[in-house]
Amino acid sequence: METAIEVYNHDEMVTPETQPSKRRKKKSMVWEHFTIETVSPGCRRACCNGCKQSFAYSNGSKVAGTSHLKRHIAKGTCPALLHPLENNQLTPYTPKSDTPRRRYRTSGSTYVLFDQDRYRREIAKMIIMHDYPLHMVEHPGFISFVQSLQPRSEMVSFNTVQGDCVATYLAEKQNVMKYLEGVPGRFGLTLDFWTSKQTLSYVFITGHFIDSDWNLQKKLLNVVMEPYPDSDSALSLAVSSCLADWGLEGKLFCVTLNYPVSKVALENLRPLLCIKNTNILDGQLLIGNCVARTFSSLAKDVIVQGKDVIKKIRDSVKYVKTSESREEKFLELKQHLQVPTELILSLDDQTQWNTTYLMLVAASELKEVFSCLDTADPDYKQVPSAEDWRQAETLCTFLKPLYDAVYVLQSTDNPTSVTFFHEIWKTQADLSRVIAGEDPYMGGLAKTMKEKIDKYWRDCSLVLAMAVVMDPRFKMKLVEFSFSKIFGEDAPKNIKTVDDGIHELFNEYIALPLPLTPTYAEGGGGDPKPDGLIDFDMYIMETTGQNLKSELDQYLDETLLPRVQEFDVLDWWKQNKLKYPTLSKMARDILSIPVSAAALGYVFDMEPREMDDYKTSLRPETVEALICAKEWIQSEAFAAQSANDSSL
Repeated sequence: METAIEVYNHDEMVTPETQPSKRRKKKSMVWEHFTIETVSPGCRRACCNGCKQSFAYSNGSKVAGTSHLKRHIAKGTCPALLHPLENNQLTPYTPKSDTPRRRYRTSGSTYVLFDQDRYRREIAKMIIMHDYPLHMVEHPGFISFVQSLQPRSEMVSFNTVQGDCVATYLAEKQNVMKYLEGVPGRFGLTLDFWTSKQTLSYVFITGHFIDSDWNLQKKLLNVVMEPYPDSDSALSLAVSSCLADWGLEGKLFCVTLNYPVSKVALENLRPLLCIKNTNILDGQLLIGNCVARTFSSLAKDVIVQGKDVIKKIRDSVKYVKTSESREEKFLELKQHLQVPTELILSLDDQTQWNTTYLMLVAASELKEVFSCLDTADPDYKQVPSAEDWRQAETLCTFLKPLYDAVYVLQSTDNPTSVTFFHEIWKTQADLSRVIAGEDPYMGGLAKTMKEKIDKYWRDCSLVLAMAVVMDPRFKMKLVEFSFSKIFGEDAPKNIKTVDDGIHELFNEYIALPLPLTPTYAEGGGGDPKPDGLIDFDMYIMETTGQNLKSELDQYLDETLLPRVQEFDVLDWWKQNKLKYPTLSKMARDILSIPVSAAALGYVFDMEPREMDDYKTSLRPETVEALICAKEWIQSEAFAAQSANDSSL
């Protein structure tokens, strides 16, 4: 027997037998696409107006709700909505302009209305974060993928996504500018040079500073394309533009480069240290070659000197590592010989000298296995000799102190200027001892290396020594001790140079405008003292002879603090800024001086980094936007994660 089906629309009246007398009007938008059908007494189903498929709606007093109906029309499962033109059916499900956006939740999924603007923002952010090419938005595979997720999405072009990426950069830049406005001290800039196949250079300009909570920070500020990198004015123009762009003309403290430039180019940079600024040591805080590049140059000398031995060992390592069966034989032989080392063989990346050092160290530890490998594997013909292994170990003795020193640059917790004073003078002293030895092989290599260390020391000893003086565990005492070993009879003259320099710099801080010198000017704000007796404070200092210069002498005369492993020099100055109101400001700037311009992860590079061909094909403004925005977004995400971790 056929069942009679009563069809009615959601706004029609129903009989009292089937519905309560007070029936609420259905307001859900799904009823624009569905009709309720009564299939039996007490049982009703919702029928899709497009594809005629029916869905459960109510059975007796139980009502199924509308979430499954929303999924049918909103997520592309309705054939009629997927192909509206072919079926001559309804247009895709689109909320009315006057209907507020709503989020619908069920126990199993979340339904969110599609937002085209958000879709574009997220694509731009994805491209920035993962270095995807801008043209990917026009690739057929990407278009097909996006449409499979959301058929109603409007595809964007190369020009559109390029504009969206620049807009993301500009929005992030405003956040960074607001953050930098609250930095109380001065800034040190590093200039990191990248090359390209088109003979263009790109200068990465990064600002280094200590924030109001006395934490060492850095922010990438600009990526400047230089069409004529050898020009004597290229660097000064790039830095000048950066200072104007970020409003830092009066806050530049020092500049560090990682690429050798002409003396004229360096001299063109010096005046920028004094624009709207005190004459900071006549522009002496200009580091012409960063420590990472200096040590990489030293490591390159070692590797070139031992290139023949290194090639023999690299070939042996390659023989083992490129075959699973040969590596198994090698490990079996190692176990049989009971070689105690836990080091694992690895091939080096010849663009990063630390990997060559680690390869030599591991191979030297396993030399006994290599020496016996030909007995277990007759095909192994390239056994290094005993002399080869001796030279390899000699190379490691040169590379180890360089590796240990540069590895410190991977840490961002403490000022590296203090640490590298120790590393530089120890390296110089070690090389001097080797030169005085009897080994001609080591002596000749050490002499070449010492010449470069001497040049770096002449250029940077004042900067590094001032940082040491600002460490209450060392002050001038470590300068006196180390200089006596390095300079011998000339030590007193060089010690006096540091002492005069630190006092001259302090005098310049005393001469700063009044709003910057009192204790309360930590963040550049107003007077927090409720009594407003600033003039009285100045009168007391003038009439009692308690001038600010005494801060430095008082600090230097105090007893050195014990040398503990976990000492935080920045936290010490934070705790003592009221005792040394002016000296603490000078310490803040000195301890923020960057000794390396190389980015983390690239401090072991043998050569300058090279910009890829794709980025060099883009406009310089787009390149800057992509690189800077990525750095800022990642930095913000890392800071948020750190904050969450610390709150746990």
